[in-house]
Amino acid sequence: MDTCRSQDQIGVKLLAAAPDEFLVEAAKLGDRPAFVELWERHSNRAFTTVYRITRNRADAEDVIQNAWMNAYVHLKDFDGRATFSTWLTRIAINSALMSLRRKRVHLETSMEVTDDETWRHWEIADQTKDVEQAYARHESVERLRQAICRLRPTLRTMVEIHLSNDGSLKEAANLAGISVAATKARWSRAKTLLRRAVG
Repeated sequence: MDTCRSQDQIGVKLLAAAPDEFLVEAAKLGDRPAFVELWERHSNRAFTTVYRITRNRADAEDVIQNAWMNAYVHLKDFDGRATFSTWLTRIAINSALMSLRRKRVHLETSMEVTDDETWRHWEIADQTKDVEQAYARHESVERLRQAICRLRPTLRTMVEIHLSNDGSLKEAANLAGISVAATKARWSRAKTLLRRAVG
């Protein structure tokens, strides 16, 4: 019994000391402890990034659980062009963005089915506001939201990543898996298109 326990401890130490590349190859061959070790090493960074996007701990935990499942299922597709940490973080970001889109669609659907009484209550909740300014502001935000939705996926993702990371181009580049120069170019192109669309 002691021999088994010591072998387990040696196995854990070997996994902890192994480089990511070795663990990825082992996990691809079905070694679950190797995948668990990879997850424990890199899930905190993914969670921090997801939390910045969702701004809600419960949602971030749901997204991370979904990212874990996606990473486990699609590990065979990991080709090593990026680090495992970057690959995992990208999966987590995509899961977070999908979660936000689903919530947005649900919110829009909920607003459409709201009865007239509730809708009127929402519109006049703050009677001190200048109604024309509030309406103009709402229209501007809605035009911008629609313009972002119409961007091609690479630009739309760049806008969402950039905004969720407080405007850090370097962080956005790391998360998108592209160079800082390419990130600047995409961000610049997206801003130009959004300015034209919002006018």
